[in-house]
Amino acid sequence: MIQKHCYECGTALTERELEGEGIVPYCPQCQQYRFQMYNVAVSMVVINEQTGQILLIRQYGKPHFILVAGYVNRGEQLEHAVCREVKEETGMTVTHLRFNRTSFFEPSNTLMCNFTAFVADASEFNPNSEIDSYQWFNLENPRNLLPNN
Repeated sequence: MIQKHCYECGTALTERELEGEGIVPYCPQCQQYRFQMYNVAVSMVVINEQTGQILLIRQYGKPHFILVAGYVNRGEQLEHAVCREVKEETGMTVTHLRFNRTSFFEPSNTLMCNFTAFVADASEFNPNSEIDSYQWFNLENPRNLLPNN
């Protein structure tokens, strides 16, 4: 998704050479370079520490399982977003987490930051309205259940 207008004043951006960066969008009104903006989200492999199982969910009427995920709020630390999203969507409290990797998801212009989020057990599990259904899986093959990308 290419940014065409300045996010501060709305003026149409032009392209201008910036030393060390190459061609960068430029706002002639603000006289500022405007680097491309994108969304940031977290996705979580939620593991029940008691059973070692992984939680996968279905949302918004779609047939495939996905990881718990959500967007990062402006100014929010990624680790806080992980804990907040797990709590909001499942009611469970993350006891500790581990960063896995990032990947860019082109269809929604989103940098996905993946974590493993550990919960003590499923006793707090209370899914919100975003979750249509869910299932806890053993570690053997949950990746095969997830859609590509």
